[in-house]
Amino acid sequence: MISLKTARDVSYIRKAGRIAAKTLVLLKKSSRHGINTAFLDKLAEQYIRKNGGIPAFKGYNGYPATACISLNEQIVHGIPRETTYLKNGDLVSIDVGVNYDGYFADTAISFCIGPSSGKTKHLIKTTKDALMAGIKYAKPGNRLYDISSAIQIVAEKNGYSVIRDLVGHGVGYKVHEPPEVPNYGKSGTGPELKTGMVLAIEPMLSMGTYQIKILDDNWTAVTCDGSLAAHFEHTVYIGRNKAEILTR
Repeated sequence: MISLKTARDVSYIRKAGRIAAKTLVLLKKSSRHGINTAFLDKLAEQYIRKNGGIPAFKGYNGYPATACISLNEQIVHGIPRETTYLKNGDLVSIDVGVNYDGYFADTAISFCIGPSSGKTKHLIKTTKDALMAGIKYAKPGNRLYDISSAIQIVAEKNGYSVIRDLVGHGVGYKVHEPPEVPNYGKSGTGPELKTGMVLAIEPMLSMGTYQIKILDDNWTAVTCDGSLAAHFEHTVYIGRNKAEILTR
């Protein structure tokens, strides 16, 4: 069942969202050639806890870290490791969830380390554009797959594949709640959007196939053809007339 949040609920989710957003700012600023991803994960946990939050991902279904840090063909759920070093040209996607006093927010960004190709930059820009296109449809009276369709249109217009086996989701009382929010679909279909819904909208786009596989760590999702993938995510509150991004 899709839950509707009260104004009080949203105020707490907003606080979780601000911590999560500022965590991503810190991690992006700290990312450079030669840094290992475990170092970034430690920074994330320290910052979240210092600001009154709890890492939402750590221990969730056994996940061992605070952040998901995925490189290049890794789409999501990359596990930070002391043996994984960033290098110039890497496409990095970082996903962070925060629990603030029992309320949850979830957000992600993608960026490059050092110089990168125009193709990589375009994939990142398009993924962010797809997220913002989807958010425009997150308002009362629309249908859930209006969001999905808007994301798909931006992705495919630019020649990219939408990852289909991984989706966005409701968020707020838990880190994952109904409904699932796919990044492709037919506009005008799906559950009606209502004031009080809080959704984690998160397009994941690939330069090649949309088909994925999970690595032997049972977490990291990668593109089957090794093509680059990017990921952006915001936690979004559906207000009376439009969406409010809680993780800006």
